[in-house]
Amino acid sequence: MSQTDANRVLTRETWPIAAAMIQYANVLPDGSSVQDQSPEDWAATMGEIADAGFTEIDPTDCWLRVADLTQPRRDAFKQALKTAGLTVPAISTARRSIIDPERGDEYLAYCHRVIDAAADLGARTVCFGLFGPLTEAQKRVLWFWTVDGHRNPDDPAVYRRAVDGMRELGAHAERNGLDIALEMYEDTYIGTADGAVQFVRDVNHPAVGLNPDLGNLVRLHRPVEHWASMVEKTMPFVRYWHVKNYLRIVDESKNVYLSAPAPLETGLINYRVAVKQAIAHGFRGAFCCEHYGGDGLSVSASNREYLRRILPKEPVSR
Repeated sequence: MSQTDANRVLTRETWPIAAAMIQYANVLPDGSSVQDQSPEDWAATMGEIADAGFTEIDPTDCWLRVADLTQPRRDAFKQALKTAGLTVPAISTARRSIIDPERGDEYLAYCHRVIDAAADLGARTVCFGLFGPLTEAQKRVLWFWTVDGHRNPDDPAVYRRAVDGMRELGAHAERNGLDIALEMYEDTYIGTADGAVQFVRDVNHPAVGLNPDLGNLVRLHRPVEHWASMVEKTMPFVRYWHVKNYLRIVDESKNVYLSAPAPLETGLINYRVAVKQAIAHGFRGAFCCEHYGGDGLSVSASNREYLRRILPKEPVSR
């Protein structure tokens, strides 16, 4: 197979599967910020990612805001990536909603910078969401998803602002040769399968699709749609995919809904089924392994190997 042909296909071994950075804090024990770390310190963290067997990383902005680095600092970041043998298939944002009631305009401008930074790093996708900051009540509990957080308002004008803003970002991404994946998250306009699909259709831009992070939903301590139904509805729209899984215990007669993080292959969502459906619908984007609790990096590495086992045996054309 020629190099050109190789670039046109994906195999189990070459499909991009990134490590998320949610297990790394952005504030260090001494109170300093990862944003201000030396390139050598960034490289040390990246070395852990590489040692876990990853060749891709999503520099999620809950760890480091690459979009807010000066160009010389971003060049140093790129060199650290190269030294570690890592590439960036996508950049995800967290809790920087373009319809935040206080900082929405600021976050819209930030998202535009993320698109430019992603192009500079050679990424193919940027991931945006409409979820807000953790509430004080969420910060006080072990698992933040067990307490209700901010909700997108039932306001047509705000909904329209969200749609228009994502379409604006989609146009920018398209000019840079990128896709946008919108992260599904509870109590947002893209917080259910039906709502997410409708939102993408309302945005109506070819560069804008979904990150069907169904783990965000099946972990909720409340009734949720069956995972298989959500898969069926959302897989035609996948551009990038945060994958994680949870055990879920439900006793409707007692109004009991409990969850706990679990490896991909042992949790509620059957990713063998979901991945097969996504690929059948044309998904050729990257995965990003996330896990909360314990050694999240090692669990993510095990999840990466599980994904490789269930990806198609035969090469898939891009």
